Amino acid sequence: MQGFIENLDLGAKGLWFPVSVSILLAVIVLFIPKKNISWREIYITFGVVGFVTWFCDGLVAREFDLLDLGHPNKAGLGDTLCYTFVPSSLAILYLNYLTKNNKWKLTIIFTVISLLIDIGMVNVGYMNYKGWNWLMSIIVFLIVFGFLLPIHIRLIRNENNFGKLQST
Repeated sequence: MQGFIENLDLGAKGLWFPVSVSILLAVIVLFIPKKNISWREIYITFGVVGFVTWFCDGLVAREFDLLDLGHPNKAGLGDTLCYTFVPSSLAILYLNYLTKNNKWKLTIIFTVISLLIDIGMVNVGYMNYKGWNWLMSIIVFLIVFGFLLPIHIRLIRNENNFGKLQST
């Protein structure tokens, strides 16, 4: 049990920031009125974005060693909450408000929000760049919000394509 508690990395500098942001975003997603997204789409988006985030963590933070969250050798509480809830919640909120008319305006807004969270994690000392920088983050955020999430929601909603894929 003591090993489990130690692995939570509760003494990490700036831990309060990712925990606070994660909880805030998760609560907003749960209680905000659903405009352009259903609970089914939320469920799928949470799983897909969560998986991709954890995969990218393994690739970017572990294999390429471009950044560290909290303790470099522990996936603590802040890492777990941050990787699980922040990207998934932002994706769900983005998709909730996404329309054809506001795609790029929303992409810029969510890129700025994501960048502020990124910079906040660096400034409180929870995240350290090691070969990564905020310009790379902006590029990733623009690709995710501007291209990948709109494709993701179209794939979910176009059930006929999924039926064709399953029958072949």
